[in-house]
Amino acid sequence: MDGVDKTIDYLKDDSKGLIFTNLVDFDMVYGHRNDVEGYAKALKEFDARIPELINNLRDDDVLIITADHGCDPTTPSTDHSREYIPIFVYGKAIKQNVNIGTRKSFADIGKTIADLLNVKADIAGESFAKEILK
Repeated sequence: MDGVDKTIDYLKDDSKGLIFTNLVDFDMVYGHRNDVEGYAKALKEFDARIPELINNLRDDDVLIITADHGCDPTTPSTDHSREYIPIFVYGKAIKQNVNIGTRKSFADIGKTIADLLNVKADIAGESFAKEILK
């Protein structure tokens, strides 16, 4: 929860830009160790903190919760388990109940973030900003 604590601290700060938090324990401590109980407990702990994250967002902030790969602790292997990742996007300027579908690339998130921050970025990926913004 240290990463969540630090993220909330930065949200409370009067700064602008991108906050990127890697909750590495899901991957290294639980997923790659096939620790199903630990993974479930960590998910519950994180889930309980989501309201706190949301309550510290400003009107123009966007929260994206995702993963860089699958790492299912219930598979017999300790390697990455699947190619698709979840993408949850929340904010006051974000439409509700939008399904952005199965994306072609993880790079779509990076391209979307660049669009949301109005940063010109010649990077791979297809932005879904127009689909999610009110």
